[in-house]
Amino acid sequence: MGMGFFLSTMAGLATMFGMIPILFKIKNEDKVIASSLAFAAGVMLCVSITDLIPESFLMLRNYHLGLLLPCFVFLSLMLGVILTFFVEKGMHLKSEASSLYQVGVISMLAIILHNIPEGIATFLSTTKSTTLGLSLAIAIALHNIPEGISISVPIYYSTKKKNKAFLYTFISALSEPLGAILTYLFLISFVNNMILGLLFAFIAGVMLFISFRELIPTSKEYAYFHLTRIWFIIGILFMLIKFLYF
Repeated sequence: MGMGFFLSTMAGLATMFGMIPILFKIKNEDKVIASSLAFAAGVMLCVSITDLIPESFLMLRNYHLGLLLPCFVFLSLMLGVILTFFVEKGMHLKSEASSLYQVGVISMLAIILHNIPEGIATFLSTTKSTTLGLSLAIAIALHNIPEGISISVPIYYSTKKKNKAFLYTFISALSEPLGAILTYLFLISFVNNMILGLLFAFIAGVMLFISFRELIPTSKEYAYFHLTRIWFIIGILFMLIKFLYF
């Protein structure tokens, strides 16, 4: 149990490395923002398509759903898209600075939703096999870093407050061990592959929406289109390389 909590916490805290871009004084802040958002978008897109959606299919296939399997995955994914759309609309933020701030807040909410089931998965995996739990925690930690960027960079550059960027990023980091704690206290008898499979598809929908509706468009607003394209591709390659080893 203790190792499960430890690995979940370490994987979650890797999100804090996403604050590195805001710790240094940069001459051209717009380039940092455009590059960081595009990189985070590439990561989220790749995580959704190559990790979350396939994992959803794998977890649900043992329930012999037949043709209903892709329907369940698609409906869960669309539910994530629709919910995030209404969250975005409910924020009612209109100025340029607020638009960037909105990106940070919505990214934080999405990553909290993402990290809780990852904390559950890490905890459950570690209780079965420490080696499996360690591999999963390392993989999660690697993609938590750019996800931290998607929170800290827009929050900092829209408010100019490092403490606020730290707080928002830290809250999302804590959601990973929170998933482990909730599993230990309440969910260990109830969480099954059906629930996790639907949840992963839902989170994929949230992340795809954020990538295409928030991160990429906001990155393009800074008119460094070559940087947006390059860093988007780098984000995808970063995750693909990770899959070769973990």
